Amino acid sequence: MNWFKLLGIFLSIILAVPVLFLIYMGFFVFKSPQAFSQAFYSGVELSVLSSASAAGIDFALFTPLAYYLSREKDFITDSLVDVPASIPHPIVGVALVFLDSPYSPFYKIFQDLGINFFDTYYGLISALVIVSAPIYIRSMKNYFDSMPRVYEEYARSLGAGMGRVYLMIMKNSLKGALSSSLTSMSRAMSEFGSIAIVAYYVLYGPLAGTSPASILIYEYYGYYGPQVAVTASAIMIVVGLVLLISLKLVQYLK
Repeated sequence: MNWFKLLGIFLSIILAVPVLFLIYMGFFVFKSPQAFSQAFYSGVELSVLSSASAAGIDFALFTPLAYYLSREKDFITDSLVDVPASIPHPIVGVALVFLDSPYSPFYKIFQDLGINFFDTYYGLISALVIVSAPIYIRSMKNYFDSMPRVYEEYARSLGAGMGRVYLMIMKNSLKGALSSSLTSMSRAMSEFGSIAIVAYYVLYGPLAGTSPASILIYEYYGYYGPQVAVTASAIMIVVGLVLLISLKLVQYLK
């Protein structure tokens, strides 16, 4: 086992070194003032806010689905959940744009409701929900799988319906839900492909006129060279590390 421990440490260092090196280069070598601008801070705020919103929607909408998949063998539903994770994410952005276009049968409904996906907060949140939901569902399903079912079976034997049993289970699953939500939030915050299509700029909604942080980093690299992009990346890595530490604390603390 000592060999496996050494191998594990070595492989984890391989994964961590490029990220840590980028932090060093961004904060101590380049330290570009432009990356510390209000424009980039607004982009980081938009990314964190939209990712948190997407995680909240994942929790509200997809926790029952995760519970259902944990308790029932449904091949079709289980396969459909993995569709967004199995396709290039720019396709998600293209799909949302056309879903809200005159080509779509839903166009009139969206117009009547005042919903527009292209370059809006609605579009940004929708894309982040689609790409992060499979992560949340799988994580939450694994949590439900690990729970003993004797209490559920006992409650069902006493006549409790599925809804009541589900609420009983959720009272004991808040830690798992929080952990899964933070995981899906991390995934949403790292998204680029889909939002580069549907929400390159957010022109309507919170922080209007701002681009998400991942889009700004891409722009900085193309327009100003690697120095600004590296410093901006280092800032975003620190934000991600704060979220990662929060996730680990939830997982390991009683």
